[in-house]
Amino acid sequence: RSSGGKTSTSPAENYYLARRRTLQVVVSSLLTESGFEAAEKAAVESLTEMIQSYISEVGRCARAYCEHTARTQPTLSDVVVTLVEMGFNVDTLPIYAKRSQRMVITAPPVTNPPVIPKALTAGQKRLHPSHIPGYFPDFPDPHTYIKTPTFREPVSDYQVVREKAASQRRDVERALTRFMAKTGETQSLFKDDISTFPLIAARPSSIPYLNALLPSELELQQLEETDSSEQDEQTDNENASVNISNDESGADKENSVLPQGGALPTVKASEENVIDNPYLRPVKKPKVRRKK
Repeated sequence: RSSGGKTSTSPAENYYLARRRTLQVVVSSLLTESGFEAAEKAAVESLTEMIQSYISEVGRCARAYCEHTARTQPTLSDVVVTLVEMGFNVDTLPIYAKRSQRMVITAPPVTNPPVIPKALTAGQKRLHPSHIPGYFPDFPDPHTYIKTPTFREPVSDYQVVREKAASQRRDVERALTRFMAKTGETQSLFKDDISTFPLIAARPSSIPYLNALLPSELELQQLEETDSSEQDEQTDNENASVNISNDESGADKENSVLPQGGALPTVKASEENVIDNPYLRPVKKPKVRRKK
């Protein structure tokens, strides 16, 4: 409630109250035409409720006949069939409308029904063509049949892809440079203010040509793959020789010790000969695959 004591009403309630007042005016005019000079409020309310119930029943039945014929708006024929179904003589309507003591009621103020907000609005709603009557159902909302893509197609233009890759690379380089400038030693062009334009401090190396002699990461990866494949082959051969020697030896577990020149010492010797440092490994030629 508001501060003045008046009850705040919604648009739907205002619309209902306006219709109720109009029906009360109609009932009062009908009572005046019938010769009544005064009426109690309870009697007027009862008659208003009866008229409202009668009109609501006419509207409900007319809408039912309308929907039965696949339409959304009732026509005059639907109302006539409804009145006949309710037992009203339709032939007396013209005579009643032309009565002499009829009172003219001023038109009530136009009150639009409350508009229900739509959840989704897209495009413009289509109207009926000229060959379709207006009382047929309207077209559905445009968002039900308009194509609305939910994703963007990937960009395949060469120039756009190259520009995007260059910008991403530039952003990564800037981010790494700022990170190194914040976490490591920096140098500044201005002696007074060190934080204005920081530069990454150059670390002098005792052997400046060492980076040119070291292999790249790709070469190291290839060397590791070739070494692992060779080691796998060697271990397979050694396991095969161990199995053969175990089969030839006796079934006694106590006397199943391998001799000094057996397979196990060779395995240990080969493991000791493997160099873990990739820079000190012997040079190996890449395998050349011959076409069959």
